Amino acid sequence: MKVVSIVGARPQFIKCAPVSRELRKTDTEILVHTGQHYDPEMSDVFFEELKIPKPDYNLGVGSGPHGKQTGEILAKVEEVLLKEMPDRVIVYGDTNSTLAGALAAAKIHIPVAHIEAGLRSFDRTMPEEINRVLTDHIASLLFCPTQTAVDNLAREGITKGVYLTGDIMVDALNYNRNIAQDKSVIRKKLGVEDRPYMIMTVHRQSNTDSPKNLSAIIDAIAETGKLVIFPVHPRTKKYLQTYGLLDRLPENIEITSPLGYLDMICLMTHADKVITDSGGIQKEAYILGVPCVTLRDTTEWVETLHGEWNTLTGVDPEKIGKAVNQMIPHRISVTHPFGDGKTAQKICTILSEIPVVNMRSGHIIPL
Repeated sequence: MKVVSIVGARPQFIKCAPVSRELRKTDTEILVHTGQHYDPEMSDVFFEELKIPKPDYNLGVGSGPHGKQTGEILAKVEEVLLKEMPDRVIVYGDTNSTLAGALAAAKIHIPVAHIEAGLRSFDRTMPEEINRVLTDHIASLLFCPTQTAVDNLAREGITKGVYLTGDIMVDALNYNRNIAQDKSVIRKKLGVEDRPYMIMTVHRQSNTDSPKNLSAIIDAIAETGKLVIFPVHPRTKKYLQTYGLLDRLPENIEITSPLGYLDMICLMTHADKVITDSGGIQKEAYILGVPCVTLRDTTEWVETLHGEWNTLTGVDPEKIGKAVNQMIPHRISVTHPFGDGKTAQKICTILSEIPVVNMRSGHIIPL
């Protein structure tokens, strides 16, 4: 079987690594990097750390408005697919690369497999929510991380080709957790080996594109007085500068460049809390047993809300301050609803067992 895997952003590189390792044992994978995340600190470092094969195609799309970026990715992915004519296309998550890759494949009748299908925040103002919903209605194979995701699809009338496989991030964390502890020196570099700290990420459009919201987050964290390590996404840094916030960050917020996956896992594992607006990092914190404060009003990972391990605050300074200061011990138990860490194996088994249409001949391949 010949598969084209499409990635373009940090979370997708992480999710792709375990699937790629498993897939290449028996099948041919063509890896396409759209270039949605093009900064070396947000892209190259992940391929190196996670031992992901060098992309066969790097489309170099870069940043831009949603419509323009999605359109450019769609056009360039279509060129690749027409050249390679794979049996299947795999897309991950909920970025513009996800939707564009799925649309390009569907337009030329190549079956789409969506890894991390069925997630819903029920907030249509989020570009990611639009990408998820449309991709799920395009895909012919939908690999769901949780039963909640399966149920979400059923409510939308999608029941065919749906598989509960568990979450691919559990595979990635299990594989890389010990490597991170052995290799990462980030805590020593930042001088937090013996100091309590929290770690924060902010990159959602609703937060970065609003001076009011971004200021509210910074002011709320300043008010707590807690030491917060803040790896700054390039886009977030641009807005911090634009709003005049970068030069007046409080002393308790220590900014760093974007971090590699191993350094991020290491910092999260030892943090008192994680503060984020990222869906993936909410889930990683939960799997690692670290309390999380989410700077959003909704989450697609509703399982993390059970037991107050994740608290939704939006950008309300009072809620942020209360959640940051609330003491919740780390969980000792690693029991969680995201699967057993064998998701890549399950996905590749299903891919190998479900017949595919050979686009080059138009015949069904009996697998």
